[in-house]
Amino acid sequence: MQVGQAEWVTPQIRRVLAPNPSPMTGPGTNSYVLGRGRGLVLVDPGPDDPRHRAALLAALDSGETLGAIVVTHAHRDHSEAAAGLAQALSAPILAFGEASSGRSPLMQRLADAGLEGGGEGLDHAFVPDQRVVDGDSLPCPGGALRVIHTPGHLGGHICLAYGDVLLSGDMAMGWSSSIVSPPDGDMGAYMRSLARLGTGCWRLMLPGHGAAVTEVADRLAALTRHRLDREAALLAALSNEPISAAALTRQVYHDLAPGLLPAAERNVLAHLVDLLERNRIGATDFPGPCALFHQSSPE
Repeated sequence: MQVGQAEWVTPQIRRVLAPNPSPMTGPGTNSYVLGRGRGLVLVDPGPDDPRHRAALLAALDSGETLGAIVVTHAHRDHSEAAAGLAQALSAPILAFGEASSGRSPLMQRLADAGLEGGGEGLDHAFVPDQRVVDGDSLPCPGGALRVIHTPGHLGGHICLAYGDVLLSGDMAMGWSSSIVSPPDGDMGAYMRSLARLGTGCWRLMLPGHGAAVTEVADRLAALTRHRLDREAALLAALSNEPISAAALTRQVYHDLAPGLLPAAERNVLAHLVDLLERNRIGATDFPGPCALFHQSSPE
Protein backbone atom coordinates (compact mmCIF):
# COMPACT_ATOMS: atom_id res chain seq x y z
CA MET A 1 0.00 0.00 0.00
CA GLN A 2 1.30 3.43 -0.94
CA VAL A 3 0.08 6.62 0.71
CA GLY A 4 -2.02 8.77 -1.60
CA GLN A 5 -2.04 6.31 -4.52
CA ALA A 6 -5.34 4.82 -5.73
CA GLU A 7 -4.93 1.03 -5.86
CA TRP A 8 -7.46 -1.35 -7.38
CA VAL A 9 -8.02 -4.11 -4.82
CA THR A 10 -10.84 -5.67 -6.89
CA PRO A 11 -12.14 -4.75 -10.36
CA GLN A 12 -14.75 -2.54 -8.65
CA ILE A 13 -12.93 -1.19 -5.59
CA ARG A 14 -10.17 1.39 -5.30
CA ARG A 15 -8.31 1.94 -2.04
CA VAL A 16 -6.55 5.18 -1.07
CA LEU A 17 -4.35 5.12 2.04
CA ALA A 18 -4.36 8.27 4.18
CA PRO A 19 -1.07 9.75 5.49
CA ASN A 20 -1.90 9.15 9.17
CA PRO A 21 0.16 6.17 10.38
CA SER A 22 0.33 5.63 14.14
CA PRO A 23 0.33 2.84 16.73
CA MET A 24 -3.49 3.02 16.69
CA THR A 25 -4.06 3.31 12.93
CA GLY A 26 -1.26 1.06 11.68
CA PRO A 27 -0.17 2.21 8.20
CA GLY A 28 -3.06 4.71 8.14
CA THR A 29 -6.77 4.88 7.38
CA ASN A 30 -8.07 3.17 4.25
CA SER A 31 -10.64 5.01 2.14
CA TYR A 32 -12.47 2.98 -0.50
CA VAL A 33 -14.13 4.07 -3.74
CA LEU A 34 -16.73 1.56 -4.90
CA GLY A 35 -17.84 1.11 -8.50
CA ARG A 36 -16.97 2.68 -11.84
CA GLY A 37 -18.60 5.53 -13.73
CA ARG A 38 -21.36 7.59 -12.17
CA GLY A 39 -22.90 7.36 -8.70
CA LEU A 40 -19.79 5.95 -7.00
CA VAL A 41 -19.71 5.39 -3.24
CA LEU A 42 -16.82 6.62 -1.08
CA VAL A 43 -16.46 4.66 2.16
CA ASP A 44 -14.65 6.33 5.07
CA PRO A 45 -13.22 9.56 3.63
CA GLY A 46 -10.65 9.63 6.41
CA PRO A 47 -8.91 12.44 8.30
CA ASP A 48 -9.25 16.10 7.39
CA ASP A 49 -5.91 16.27 5.62
CA PRO A 50 -5.55 18.27 2.37
CA ARG A 51 -3.16 15.66 0.97
CA HIS A 52 -5.72 12.90 1.45
CA ARG A 53 -8.58 14.97 0.05
CA ALA A 54 -6.49 15.68 -3.04
CA ALA A 55 -5.64 11.99 -3.41
CA LEU A 56 -9.31 11.00 -3.20
CA LEU A 57 -10.29 13.57 -5.82
CA ALA A 58 -7.46 12.38 -8.05
CA ALA A 59 -8.67 8.78 -7.67
CA LEU A 60 -11.81 9.60 -9.67
CA ASP A 61 -11.49 9.26 -13.43
CA SER A 62 -12.70 11.97 -15.78
CA GLY A 63 -16.48 11.97 -15.95
CA GLU A 64 -16.95 9.90 -12.79
CA THR A 65 -19.32 11.22 -10.14
CA LEU A 66 -19.89 10.42 -6.50
CA GLY A 67 -23.36 9.35 -5.37
CA ALA A 68 -22.73 9.05 -1.63
CA ILE A 69 -20.15 9.16 1.14
CA VAL A 70 -20.64 6.39 3.70
CA VAL A 71 -18.94 6.64 7.09
CA THR A 72 -18.59 3.42 9.08
CA HIS A 73 -18.25 5.27 12.39
CA ALA A 74 -17.54 8.71 13.81
CA HIS A 75 -13.90 8.50 14.75
CA ARG A 76 -12.01 11.45 13.30
CA ASP A 77 -9.61 9.31 11.29
CA HIS A 78 -12.62 7.93 9.38
CA SER A 79 -15.15 10.75 9.32
CA GLU A 80 -13.42 14.11 9.58
CA ALA A 81 -12.98 14.70 5.83
CA ALA A 82 -16.60 13.88 5.04
CA ALA A 83 -18.05 17.39 5.23
CA GLY A 84 -15.49 19.01 2.94
CA LEU A 85 -15.65 16.24 0.35
CA ALA A 86 -19.45 16.21 0.43
CA GLN A 87 -19.46 19.89 -0.41
CA ALA A 88 -16.79 19.54 -3.11
CA LEU A 89 -18.47 16.59 -4.79
CA SER A 90 -22.15 17.39 -4.08
CA ALA A 91 -22.69 14.04 -2.41
CA PRO A 92 -24.68 13.26 0.75
CA ILE A 93 -23.05 11.78 3.85
CA LEU A 94 -24.60 8.53 5.09
CA ALA A 95 -23.98 6.94 8.49
CA PHE A 96 -25.77 5.29 11.38
CA GLY A 97 -25.65 8.56 13.31
CA GLU A 98 -23.46 10.85 15.36
CA ALA A 99 -20.56 9.83 17.59
CA SER A 100 -22.75 8.67 20.50
CA SER A 101 -25.51 7.08 18.42
CA GLY A 102 -26.30 3.45 19.05
CA ARG A 103 -25.12 3.28 22.65
CA SER A 104 -26.69 0.43 24.53
CA PRO A 105 -28.79 1.25 27.63
CA LEU A 106 -25.92 -0.09 29.77
CA MET A 107 -23.33 2.14 28.13
CA GLN A 108 -25.64 5.14 28.35
CA ARG A 109 -26.12 4.50 32.08
CA LEU A 110 -22.36 4.36 32.53
CA ALA A 111 -21.90 7.59 30.58
CA ASP A 112 -24.63 9.28 32.63
CA ALA A 113 -22.89 8.06 35.80
CA GLY A 114 -19.67 9.76 34.75
CA LEU A 115 -17.62 7.04 33.03
CA GLU A 116 -15.49 8.77 30.41
CA GLY A 117 -13.85 7.45 27.28
CA GLY A 118 -10.13 7.20 26.78
CA GLY A 119 -9.69 9.92 24.18
CA GLU A 120 -9.95 7.69 21.11
CA GLY A 121 -10.72 10.55 18.75
CA LEU A 122 -14.49 10.82 18.62
CA ASP A 123 -15.68 13.23 15.95
CA HIS A 124 -18.23 15.16 18.00
CA ALA A 125 -18.90 17.53 15.08
CA PHE A 126 -19.93 14.73 12.73
CA VAL A 127 -23.56 14.79 11.57
CA PRO A 128 -24.69 12.68 8.57
CA ASP A 129 -27.10 13.98 5.97
CA GLN A 130 -28.93 10.66 5.95
CA ARG A 131 -29.09 7.93 8.57
CA VAL A 132 -28.89 4.28 7.65
CA VAL A 133 -30.05 1.27 9.61
CA ASP A 134 -29.28 -2.42 9.62
CA GLY A 135 -30.36 -4.11 6.41
CA ASP A 136 -30.56 -0.98 4.27
CA SER A 137 -29.57 -1.46 0.65
CA LEU A 138 -27.66 1.43 -0.91
CA PRO A 139 -27.34 1.93 -4.67
CA CYS A 140 -23.83 1.50 -6.00
CA PRO A 141 -22.36 0.70 -9.43
CA GLY A 142 -21.40 -2.95 -9.61
CA GLY A 143 -23.99 -4.07 -7.06
CA ALA A 144 -25.96 -2.85 -4.09
CA LEU A 145 -24.34 -2.20 -0.72
CA ARG A 146 -25.96 -3.81 2.32
CA VAL A 147 -25.64 -2.11 5.69
CA ILE A 148 -24.73 -4.32 8.67
CA HIS A 149 -25.04 -2.61 12.05
CA THR A 150 -22.08 -3.88 14.09
CA PRO A 151 -21.96 -2.11 17.47
CA GLY A 152 -18.96 -2.76 19.67
CA HIS A 153 -16.07 -0.57 18.61
CA LEU A 154 -18.67 2.22 18.63
CA GLY A 155 -22.40 1.92 19.16
CA GLY A 156 -23.09 3.33 15.71
CA HIS A 157 -20.48 1.31 13.83
CA ILE A 158 -21.57 -0.24 10.54
CA CYS A 159 -19.96 -2.67 8.14
CA LEU A 160 -20.88 -2.93 4.48
CA ALA A 161 -21.47 -5.99 2.31
CA TYR A 162 -20.60 -5.35 -1.35
CA GLY A 163 -21.51 -8.71 -2.79
CA ASP A 164 -19.17 -11.16 -1.05
CA VAL A 165 -16.73 -8.42 -0.03
CA LEU A 166 -16.92 -7.22 3.57
CA LEU A 167 -15.89 -3.63 4.27
CA SER A 168 -15.28 -4.02 7.99
CA GLY A 169 -14.28 -0.53 9.16
CA ASP A 170 -12.71 -0.91 12.60
CA MET A 171 -14.73 -3.98 13.61
CA ALA A 172 -12.14 -6.39 12.25
CA MET A 173 -8.64 -5.71 10.96
CA GLY A 174 -5.83 -7.91 9.76
CA TRP A 175 -2.91 -6.17 11.45
CA SER A 176 -4.32 -5.79 14.98
CA SER A 177 -7.32 -6.22 17.20
CA SER A 178 -9.67 -3.25 17.66
CA ILE A 179 -9.92 -1.05 20.71
CA VAL A 180 -13.18 -1.30 22.65
CA SER A 181 -13.42 1.58 25.11
CA PRO A 182 -16.52 2.14 27.30
CA PRO A 183 -18.87 3.93 27.27
CA ASP A 184 -18.45 4.37 23.51
CA GLY A 185 -17.23 0.81 23.00
CA ASP A 186 -19.12 -2.21 24.33
CA MET A 187 -17.38 -5.59 24.60
CA GLY A 188 -20.57 -7.62 24.83
CA ALA A 189 -21.90 -5.96 21.68
CA TYR A 190 -18.52 -6.35 19.99
CA MET A 191 -18.50 -10.11 20.55
CA ARG A 192 -22.04 -10.42 19.22
CA SER A 193 -21.12 -8.39 16.14
CA LEU A 194 -18.07 -10.59 15.51
CA ALA A 195 -20.27 -13.67 15.76
CA ARG A 196 -22.75 -12.18 13.30
CA LEU A 197 -20.04 -11.34 10.76
CA GLY A 198 -18.74 -14.87 11.18
CA THR A 199 -21.94 -16.28 9.72
CA GLY A 200 -21.27 -14.58 6.37
CA CYS A 201 -19.63 -16.23 3.36
CA TRP A 202 -16.97 -13.65 2.55
CA ARG A 203 -14.42 -13.82 -0.26
CA LEU A 204 -12.51 -10.77 0.92
CA MET A 205 -12.43 -8.40 3.89
CA LEU A 206 -11.32 -4.80 3.43
CA PRO A 207 -10.62 -3.23 6.83
CA GLY A 208 -10.35 0.41 7.84
CA HIS A 209 -6.67 -0.15 8.61
CA GLY A 210 -4.20 -2.61 7.17
CA ALA A 211 -4.11 -4.91 4.18
CA ALA A 212 -6.96 -6.86 2.64
CA VAL A 213 -7.79 -10.18 4.32
CA THR A 214 -8.50 -13.20 2.12
CA GLU A 215 -9.03 -15.85 4.83
CA VAL A 216 -11.92 -13.94 6.36
CA ALA A 217 -13.54 -16.71 8.40
CA ASP A 218 -10.18 -17.62 9.93
CA ARG A 219 -9.47 -14.00 10.82
CA LEU A 220 -12.86 -13.45 12.45
CA ALA A 221 -12.44 -16.68 14.41
CA ALA A 222 -8.95 -15.60 15.51
CA LEU A 223 -10.26 -12.25 16.75
CA THR A 224 -12.97 -14.05 18.71
CA ARG A 225 -10.44 -16.43 20.28
CA HIS A 226 -8.21 -13.50 21.16
CA ARG A 227 -10.99 -11.79 23.10
CA LEU A 228 -12.03 -15.00 24.84
CA ASP A 229 -8.40 -15.62 25.82
CA ARG A 230 -8.15 -12.10 27.27
CA GLU A 231 -11.34 -12.66 29.23
CA ALA A 232 -9.99 -15.94 30.61
CA ALA A 233 -6.70 -14.27 31.56
CA LEU A 234 -8.52 -11.51 33.42
CA LEU A 235 -10.67 -13.98 35.32
CA ALA A 236 -7.55 -15.94 36.25
CA ALA A 237 -5.80 -12.76 37.47
CA LEU A 238 -8.68 -11.66 39.69
CA SER A 239 -8.81 -12.72 43.31
CA ASN A 240 -10.77 -11.75 46.41
CA GLU A 241 -8.35 -8.82 46.81
CA PRO A 242 -9.76 -5.84 44.87
CA ILE A 243 -7.55 -4.59 42.03
CA SER A 244 -7.73 -1.70 39.58
CA ALA A 245 -8.11 -1.98 35.81
CA ALA A 246 -4.67 -0.40 35.41
CA ALA A 247 -2.99 -3.00 37.62
CA LEU A 248 -4.82 -5.81 35.85
CA THR A 249 -3.65 -4.44 32.52
CA ARG A 250 -0.01 -4.56 33.62
CA GLN A 251 -0.46 -8.18 34.69
CA VAL A 252 -2.28 -9.42 31.61
CA TYR A 253 -0.40 -7.31 29.03
CA HIS A 254 2.98 -7.80 30.71
CA ASP A 255 4.89 -7.85 27.39
CA LEU A 256 3.23 -4.84 25.77
CA ALA A 257 5.13 -1.67 24.85
CA PRO A 258 4.44 1.05 27.47
CA GLY A 259 3.00 3.42 24.88
CA LEU A 260 0.21 0.96 24.10
CA LEU A 261 -0.81 0.34 27.72
CA PRO A 262 -3.48 3.10 27.83
CA ALA A 263 -5.35 1.53 24.91
CA ALA A 264 -4.94 -1.92 26.44
CA GLU A 265 -6.39 -0.62 29.71
CA ARG A 266 -9.52 0.54 27.86
CA ASN A 267 -9.91 -2.97 26.42
CA VAL A 268 -9.47 -4.44 29.89
CA LEU A 269 -12.12 -2.11 31.24
CA ALA A 270 -14.47 -3.16 28.44
CA HIS A 271 -13.99 -6.81 29.39
CA LEU A 272 -14.56 -6.00 33.06
CA VAL A 273 -17.79 -4.13 32.31
CA ASP A 274 -19.02 -7.09 30.28
CA LEU A 275 -18.08 -9.53 33.04
CA LEU A 276 -19.85 -7.36 35.60
CA GLU A 277 -22.97 -7.27 33.44
CA ARG A 278 -22.91 -11.08 33.30
CA ASN A 279 -22.37 -11.31 37.08
CA ARG A 280 -19.04 -13.08 36.59
CA ILE A 281 -17.11 -10.63 38.79
CA GLY A 282 -17.72 -7.94 41.43
CA ALA A 283 -16.61 -4.34 41.76
CA THR A 284 -16.36 -1.51 44.24
CA ASP A 285 -16.98 2.13 43.41
CA PHE A 286 -17.83 1.42 39.78
CA PRO A 287 -17.89 3.34 37.40
CA GLY A 288 -15.77 5.91 39.23
CA PRO A 289 -12.05 6.43 38.61
CA CYS A 290 -11.15 4.49 41.76
CA ALA A 291 -13.10 1.37 40.80
CA LEU A 292 -11.65 -1.92 41.98
CA PHE A 293 -12.57 -5.37 40.69
CA HIS A 294 -12.59 -8.76 42.36
CA GLN A 295 -13.88 -12.27 42.01
CA SER A 296 -17.60 -12.54 42.46
CA SER A 297 -18.75 -13.83 45.82
CA PRO A 298 -19.89 -17.46 45.79
CA GLU A 299 -23.64 -17.85 46.08
